Amino acid sequence: MTKAAIFDVDGTLVDSVDLHALAWQEALVKFGHDVSFEQARSQIGKGGDKLIPHFLSEDAQRDHGDDLEEWRGRRFKSEYLPLVRPFSAVPDLLKRVRDAGIRIAVGSSAKKDELAEYLDIARVADLIDVIASSEDAEESKPAPDIFDVVLRKLKLDGPAAVAVGDTPYDAEASGKAGVHTIGVLCGGFTEQSLRHAGCVEVYPGPASLFARFKHSLLAERT
Repeated sequence: MTKAAIFDVDGTLVDSVDLHALAWQEALVKFGHDVSFEQARSQIGKGGDKLIPHFLSEDAQRDHGDDLEEWRGRRFKSEYLPLVRPFSAVPDLLKRVRDAGIRIAVGSSAKKDELAEYLDIARVADLIDVIASSEDAEESKPAPDIFDVVLRKLKLDGPAAVAVGDTPYDAEASGKAGVHTIGVLCGGFTEQSLRHAGCVEVYPGPASLFARFKHSLLAERT
């Protein structure tokens, strides 16, 4: 039985992927790294612990990795966080999940304070039973740590939960934790890349998943 749904947030519940990519690209360029917007965007969905090593050598990480990530955080909060908006039908989807008797969790590579703001922006903070952020995990996605934390909090095994995410990193991480994944295309990754990473189903976004809820993996009760 599907007893819990574990939602990603960035690119899944709120439209923030491009904004994160801009903040990371600006930070990388500011610290002397020639990284394009497209290159930065391809890594969104990972936490800083995985994104920074993708672009910086070990020497560069030691020299200014922490400063770069701190600058990125300040830049995002001051310039881009006010621009984040929820995707259509997000509260409707989560209420439908709850009405089906399924517990709702959030597992995100975002910082805890950013995550709290996203849930307020999406108007779903009061619908969430369990939350895990980057501070709760030793490694961010695509490592399974965040899903392992959520499952421990829910006191469930992986097959009893279904994940919903927008990146291949969500599917890779959840798969390692034994959780099947529904992919959504609203984060900008292709259906092919999501299915290749392990997504069992793929929908355009939360609104289409809500509309087809009865036919989705979330509604499977046996």
